[in-house]
Amino acid sequence: MSAFPGLPPFLLTGREAPPSGRDRRAHLLPGRPGRARPAGEAPRAAVVGGGIAGVAAAVALAERGVRVVLHERHGELGGRVRGWTTSTGETMTRGFHAFFRQYYNLRALLRRADPGLAGFRPVADYPLLHADGTRESFARLPLTPPWNVAGFVLRSETFTLRDVARMDTRAATALFDVSLPRTYAELDHVDADGFLRGIRFPDAARHLAFEVFSRSFFAHPSELSAAELVAMFHIYFLGSSEGLLFDVPRDAYPAAIWNPLREHLVSLGVEVRTGSAVDRVARRADGYRVSADGRDEDVDALVLAADVNGLRALVAASPDLGTPAWRARVADLRTTPPFLVSRLWLDRPARPDRAPFLGTSGFGRLDNISVLDHFEAEARRYRDRTGGSVVELHAYALDEGCDQDEVVATLLHEMGVVYPELAGAGARQEEHVLSADCPLFAPGSFTARPTVATPDPTLVVAGDLARVDLPVALMERAATTGFQAANALLGRWGLRGHDLWAVPNRGRSALLRRAARRARAGARG
Repeated sequence: MSAFPGLPPFLLTGREAPPSGRDRRAHLLPGRPGRARPAGEAPRAAVVGGGIAGVAAAVALAERGVRVVLHERHGELGGRVRGWTTSTGETMTRGFHAFFRQYYNLRALLRRADPGLAGFRPVADYPLLHADGTRESFARLPLTPPWNVAGFVLRSETFTLRDVARMDTRAATALFDVSLPRTYAELDHVDADGFLRGIRFPDAARHLAFEVFSRSFFAHPSELSAAELVAMFHIYFLGSSEGLLFDVPRDAYPAAIWNPLREHLVSLGVEVRTGSAVDRVARRADGYRVSADGRDEDVDALVLAADVNGLRALVAASPDLGTPAWRARVADLRTTPPFLVSRLWLDRPARPDRAPFLGTSGFGRLDNISVLDHFEAEARRYRDRTGGSVVELHAYALDEGCDQDEVVATLLHEMGVVYPELAGAGARQEEHVLSADCPLFAPGSFTARPTVATPDPTLVVAGDLARVDLPVALMERAATTGFQAANALLGRWGLRGHDLWAVPNRGRSALLRRAARRARAGARG
């Protein structure tokens, strides 16, 4: 159902359709007016990076008639959400991703190739399990704040009304009055763990729920900005009535997402060059010379949508890009500690009542266990063919230099503790990804992050590493900055921008916002 019932699919003003969601307060950020297509020769842009941000930028530019060449160093599109074929013909990825209903701009991108999002299915629940046996569920909660919070507290095993009474309510009001970038100005210097301890958030709930959520950023709560955690709480819980549950692709990522999007890009005239690593970019008087795999090409504008390591390396190899201050910001970007994703094609099935995704805490290394054959077509075909199961294990925020074999052995043991029917199961095939390439949002880092705009108006940055003063996170931040990067260039060329949507950039309750303002005034006094 549309969040705006009664409106036609495309407004009479020519604006794009509103997001398909429940929240009537979803915030529209109108695209800048302009021409639908270039009046003369179309400008040419290069997009470096074929993940969510780069694909969003390429789609948005090409839809307005810009000639686009998209470079992706891997053999597949998708970036950190890509999938690739193993030697046995199975698909491996870097782990599951949750496509939340408040990811308006990401879903708008996906609709380019799948208008009804038929390739996705809802997940009934994402339970959280602690090693002490406590368990939380987000199923069947009210959707609208603050009733969703009340419903969670009333049935929670780890967060009770008694715990609420013990909290420092004055300090906790920051959760209910989020506004960006003000929230970063107030809380970015504090770490997430210190913030939760400071408001006397109950220990069990902190470890079970918020440690799991903070590790969505692949960082320990002590290394994550409290502002980032508070903003995330707003996006998924207190600021949105879309709920905490999400959708997942019905099939492996290439089949469900990236192959259709690649076909859409090609239909728009985009030159999609996978396996194309951009080595260097030189500034020219009228644009840029992009060097990739021994080939030089001139373009009018440049979108840098690489990950942290790729962006740092490319800027370091391109000494005339940007200003010294901007280059220093890029060089100072940090990545999170290593994470491990292990996918196992087992010789026995998981119990049919197991949740597709289970967040875990307190077991040691295991942070998430997913049963892929409970939702993904390719994995289900393996189960039907062999009688086994395809299981994925995640371990976040590992120590630098950790031993992969030792971590895998630990995960296998902990899998058997959580799901005893899988203890001792044999793996017909196993694939592992150990990587450290996600952006770290450390305390005090917000103002130093690169923004979409740069000192050069024909050079823009996109990706979840970028600073954006909107309540967006993770994949939605990548998609949003991709569209913003395209809009910045489109505006320069007098072309019409794309509408964007976001969760409301303030708390839902006027009463709680006033309480938060009084608390801040009292603290200053």
